[in-house]
This record gives sequence, C-alpha cells and structure tokens, in this order.
Amino acid sequence: MSQTMIRPETRTLVLHADDNIAVALANLDAGTQTPQGTIVAKRVPKGHKFATRTISAGDAVVKFGQIIGFATTDIAVGEWVHEHNCGMGEHHGVFERNYDFCAGVVAPEMVPVAERASFQGYRRANGKVGTRNYIGILTSVNCSATVAKFMAEAINGSGILDDYPEIDGVVPFVHGTGCGMESRGEGFDILKRTQWGYASNPNLGAALLVGLGCEVFQIGRMKETYGIADNETFQTMTIQESGGTKKMVEWGVEKIKEMLPVAAAARREAVDASELTLALQCGGSDGYSGITANPALGHAADLLVRNGGTAILSETPEIYGAEHLLTRRAINREVGEKLIERIHWWEDYTARNHGEMNNNPSPGNKLGGLTTILEKSLGATAKGGSTPLTAVYEYAELVREKGFVFMDTPGFDPVSATGQVAGGANVLTFTTGRGSAYGCKPVPSIKLATNSDMYERMSGDMDINCGEIVEGVSIEDKGREIFETILRVASGERTKSEELGYGDNEFVPWQVGATM
Repeated sequence: MSQTMIRPETRTLVLHADDNIAVALANLDAGTQTPQGTIVAKRVPKGHKFATRTISAGDAVVKFGQIIGFATTDIAVGEWVHEHNCGMGEHHGVFERNYDFCAGVVAPEMVPVAERASFQGYRRANGKVGTRNYIGILTSVNCSATVAKFMAEAINGSGILDDYPEIDGVVPFVHGTGCGMESRGEGFDILKRTQWGYASNPNLGAALLVGLGCEVFQIGRMKETYGIADNETFQTMTIQESGGTKKMVEWGVEKIKEMLPVAAAARREAVDASELTLALQCGGSDGYSGITANPALGHAADLLVRNGGTAILSETPEIYGAEHLLTRRAINREVGEKLIERIHWWEDYTARNHGEMNNNPSPGNKLGGLTTILEKSLGATAKGGSTPLTAVYEYAELVREKGFVFMDTPGFDPVSATGQVAGGANVLTFTTGRGSAYGCKPVPSIKLATNSDMYERMSGDMDINCGEIVEGVSIEDKGREIFETILRVASGERTKSEELGYGDNEFVPWQVGATM
C-alpha cells in the first residue's frame, strides 16, 4: 500500500499508483461517481473491485502494484472486475515472476535486550517458554482416539482440576490416521514430526501418547527416533498392552493424576518477547484482508521480530503468486530457493490430484471480493511484515531460527496451524473477513476481524477490529494494538475462542500419500 491511513470519508480506495482498479469501501450503485472521478457502470459490492482505466482483453489486472490476473474480455472504466472478466491468464497472458533473490533484504532495527517487551510465561526445564499449561493426550492412531477422549472426560468432569488452578485443562489430540499408510516416506515423517512436536510444545506441562498396538505408526519407533523415554511428564501405553479399553482408560486417568502436581508446579515468570513464536494464520479472507488486518498483523510481526521473537508465515497455496516478494527478502539464495522448491512441489501435487492452484480462493473468499489466488496471496503475504526471511521449513519441522520464517503447509487452517504448533508456536493470530470460527488448544488464538460489519456481527468471536483502519486508524497503530494484545494473551489473558471453548477438534495433521 502507498499509504498507511485511510480517510474515513473515502468510499473507494486506490492502493498503488500503478493499479488499474480501485476497491469499493461501500456498496456502489450504477452511476455513482467516485472520488477519483470514475463513474460506476454497474453495482459494485463492498470489498470488490472496479476498473479505473480501460483494460483490454489479455492485459494484466493490477492491485497493490502487482498482477492479480488478466482480463478475459475488454473491461471498461467503471466496470466491476471479478470472475466474469478476470482470470489467471492461461489464455490471455502468462504471469512471470522475477524472484530477484535477496535483493530486498533490509536488516531490522533490533530493540536492545534491556528494552525488549516482556510477558509472563512458563519456563520449561528444556529452556522453552509456554504461554499455557495444558496436559495433552496424543494418539498414535485413530483406533486409540476414543480412549483418549474417555481419559480427558474423566479428568475434566471430575472436579479434580479445581485443585490445580495452574493447569488449563486436559486435551485429547485425536486424528483419523496412523494406520493404512506407508511405514516410511513423506506422509509417515509428517505424522511423526507432528506427534513429537505437540508432545514437546512448551504449552504442554505433561503429555500421554496412547495407541492401539498393531498400527503402522509405532510409538516405540517414534521414541527411538527422538531418543526419548517415559518420564514424569511423558508416558506411553497401548490398548493391547494394557489389557483392553477399560484398563487403558484407568491407566491413563491414574497417570494424569500423577502428572497433575508436577505440571501444576509451574509458575509464570517475566520473560522477554524473544521467547514468543507466533503463528500467522488467515481464514475466510475477503477484499479487506490485504488492506486492513493482514498488513496490521504484518506490522505486529515486525515488532515481534525486532524484539527478538519469531513469526511463522505458512499456507503455501496462499502465497502462490506472491512468493517473489518473499524471495527478495530471503537472507541468502539457499533460503529463497527452498521456498521456490516448495512452490514447485505444490504445482506438481495439485496436478497429480487433478487440481490447480487457482482452486483456492474459496466461494466465501470470492463473495468477499477476492477473484484469483494471485490476489488472495498478495493480501495473505502481508501478514509476514517486512523483515528478512531467515528460514524455510517443511511441515511440522521444529523452528530453530529467530526472526521471520516460513513453514510449508496447506491453506486449510486447522491443518496449517497444526503444523505451526508442532513446529513450536506458543501463540497464534488469525485474521478473518468472513468470520471464521476457530480455536487452537494448546495455543491461544487471537482473532482479528478485517471489517467492522463482521466484527460487530460476530463480536463474541473476534478479539480485535482491524476494520477501523478504513475508518481512520493507521496500520501502525493497529499493529501496535495487536502486538500488545499478543503480550497480554501470552501472559494468560483469555481470548474469545478460549472463552467459547474452541480448540478440542482443531488438531488435524496433514495427510499426504495413499490410504492403503
């Protein structure tokens, strides 16, 4: 964007001097004259686009100063621009990226250590810091999902947690895979990384891993891979070893009771913001996402990085078409090339499954004003702010580098966030324009509304209204508000999704490969 404050009286918005479209900030009827002097030819819905110049068939449609598609027919000045006249360019042009590796790297101005922002977190024995203190029950296979739920219900419904106020709850992390799959390769490795990533996430004070016994995903094999053994905060068992369902549940309940005082011994202490690993998510995006919430979150991510922390951008299908903006920020060519390798993997993956990258945006995204994946990606990428890209990770890999990083994940929010949490995220921010209902135990999820209408309609679900940006609040001020909210939530303030009880069903490991 060429500006950081939007006048509240402006009903349309031109985002960049090179753009040949403008965005409607209100429903515009045919015949409306815009502040730029354009006469609207046909009704343009709020959040949608209209042409400010004549765009000939085959010409690029430009928003944010970037190509978002190509005209599939001649588009007159004032005409609504959407699916009926704008496409990806397969027939009328080719979108060429200039990756220009490392050309845009600008070192951020870091906050001195003594002046860094701080929060109240749980410092673990391994040095990691949690923002919550849950006990988790992980399952190696779908067959052990029910016993995990029975264990959690027995503890959460017993009243025993009233004696342990430092514990946020007992959560079963169940899934639908773990067997009927290859015992090696990409899909198996993803599940293995996800399971151990959750078990070792600093927001868990203790964890159980329960299985059936005969599944492909063997608990013993995972423990051997990571060099771990059962201890007072990590226990494993299978239904077949324990002697059946009832005995397994009894075993789990007793183990959790033993873990309760150990986990409850944790106390919050002051730590600086460098111990925060922030997952950046968006869902139910609309025409406002790239104008309000996403750039404001990007500013908050920059503040976190300047304070020594880490921000994880993900959802590879939703940076498609904007990846060249990230490669320019890569700290070296190797990091940039790794990002492009993941893009090519996705192009091949979708082709093998008879799909295409432009299957995303969703119908809801399109109703909200987004036309192509290129347009959606430019808005989504804004969540990553402006600091250098220090690393690119595969799904659920442990994030080790500080600063702004990227993790390869699908765009489907629960799957994407599951990978980020497995990678070590201890707090999550989620922008939404349509109004996504989402939570993420054991990591608190802060919901950011892109527009005021939806915020007011779903105020019980939304934590921050970024729609105020089109009403006069600057992106920088809203970004500071988001950053300060992250610090408070990391210190224990509950988010709307936590108050509503979301998060028990959002553990969704990415399934890659054949079900056999």
